[in-house]
Amino acid sequence: MQITSFHEPVTGTWTHLLADPVTLSAAIIDPVWEFDPVSGATDTAFIENVLREAEERQYRIEWVLETHAHADHLTAADQVRKRTGAQIGCSRGILEVRKNFNRVFGTHDADPSKIPFDRLLSEGDEIELGQLRISVMETPGHTSDSLTYLVADAAFVGDTLFAPAAGTARCDFPGGDAGTLFDSISRIHELPPETRIFLCHDYPGKGQAPVRDFTVAESRDQNIHANARTRREDYVAMRQERDATLGLPRLILPSLQVNIRAGAAPEPDANGVPYLRTPFNRSIAELIQAGSAAKAGD
Repeated sequence: MQITSFHEPVTGTWTHLLADPVTLSAAIIDPVWEFDPVSGATDTAFIENVLREAEERQYRIEWVLETHAHADHLTAADQVRKRTGAQIGCSRGILEVRKNFNRVFGTHDADPSKIPFDRLLSEGDEIELGQLRISVMETPGHTSDSLTYLVADAAFVGDTLFAPAAGTARCDFPGGDAGTLFDSISRIHELPPETRIFLCHDYPGKGQAPVRDFTVAESRDQNIHANARTRREDYVAMRQERDATLGLPRLILPSLQVNIRAGAAPEPDANGVPYLRTPFNRSIAELIQAGSAAKAGD
């Protein structure tokens, strides 16, 4: 198994290139599409670098795997699929995420049976990647659709865990729950102690290198929020108190509009231009609740 990782510094995101060196089958996990929210301009330089590396190594990109619907960066999954023919896999929970955020943005699926992902994944599913077998573990809590991908001695955990000194992800997004996240982290900590945990994010300080991976043993012993000595009720109280102080991620509104479409741009308007929508003076929670109430009244 070969793992090459790329850190996108603006969003602090890790994109991982996973490959079977025998068959040269490969997957890209959590690819980033750079986006400037001020101008609305995108930049493909980062994902082009990943694809260039894969091409130089003669890898065949067969899968793009999302750990969840990201709220802090746009996914480049659709671009990779168009360039390579790869399939896009994500949690089956994306269906509920799409419903919630269609309510937020006042959009709808013309045909709900047609989704932009090639495979919806659940607990225990497996993906063949050459001679490698990728197993799916559901690890909700940060979001309801969070997955961990297990392959050999590696676990790609998305936002479920951060580096030990940084702790764990927030749980106040729609579908998030601190107790559920603690349970998911406990499952990860039950993996063999030598298992390498590969991150989706790290935000290094000035002059510091980003942390890419660490072992289960290190996380169990050192994670400042959830380690082997942490009680569930203490974790929930800490997480709820901490989350109440956090603002929304800078790119949450553009990210989710694109990411629930597997990285495809919104449909163009009558003038042929795609637009992103921003709710005016209404919170995400209010819009989801209002949408749920309207549906219940139908």
